[in-house]
Amino acid sequence: MLQSRIIDAAVGRALDEDLASGDLTSEACVPAAAAAEGVALARHAMVVCGGEVFRRTFQLVDPSTEVEFVKADGELVAAGEVLWRIRGKARALLMAERVALNFVQRMTGIATAAHRYVAARPPGATTRIADTRKTTPGLRAFERYAVRTGGAHNHRDDLGSAVMIKDNHIVAAGGIPAAVARARERAPHTCRVEVEVTTMSELELALDAGADIIMLDNMDDAAIRVAVGRCRAVGYPPHGPIVEASGGITLARIATLCDAGVDVISVGALTHSAPAGDISLELTGLV
Repeated sequence: MLQSRIIDAAVGRALDEDLASGDLTSEACVPAAAAAEGVALARHAMVVCGGEVFRRTFQLVDPSTEVEFVKADGELVAAGEVLWRIRGKARALLMAERVALNFVQRMTGIATAAHRYVAARPPGATTRIADTRKTTPGLRAFERYAVRTGGAHNHRDDLGSAVMIKDNHIVAAGGIPAAVARARERAPHTCRVEVEVTTMSELELALDAGADIIMLDNMDDAAIRVAVGRCRAVGYPPHGPIVEASGGITLARIATLCDAGVDVISVGALTHSAPAGDISLELTGLV
């Protein structure tokens, strides 16, 4: 679940941005005492996500606003279904509408994309679909929650949560063996060491250095199959290091990569390229 303080901080910043000068249209056209009710509608099939963010957005504008969750986060809905019902002061509803929709359309789009990638795995596959750190600045918690809501997993939350040696680290450290050795000396004993490789020669260096996780970056399917076989032959742990495939991942490749035996498929597109869900807020009348 998303923590309330994280929701309120992000929503508060967005409301400050949109309401810095007030809402001239609503204040000019809508009587201050008017109250209204409405519904949020899905315009296409989607995985619902962001109900609590939707509710808090309206309540931060006016705490008396009432929101009913018709659908729960994680539910798959069809076009035309009601997601949430809302009731409150008309001006407040209009002031919060766009910010609320911006958040939930983004979150629902990510959850829906994650669901599609997870569903693309062959029956019985245990390969994890994971996101990356390619998230919108300031909205990582929301986007990571949406990934989980869609049935996928999160990669490392931040730079301090895992050792992940990438191409620029390798250059800066003086090579894969040196980078892994320094990581072993300094990282907590509870921390795994992951190394990104792009060639078979780099793979061998990472295996010789004792990497716990191998990320196969931007390799084609044939190369990944060979690399997985090589990792399995190492035998530490019993089945070799954890193997992650990343870079150029599409829905069409998921089944092949699962069949090749990779343990994790990390997909940056889940957060940086997921199309927003189409959700509309329709006021149904005054109350």
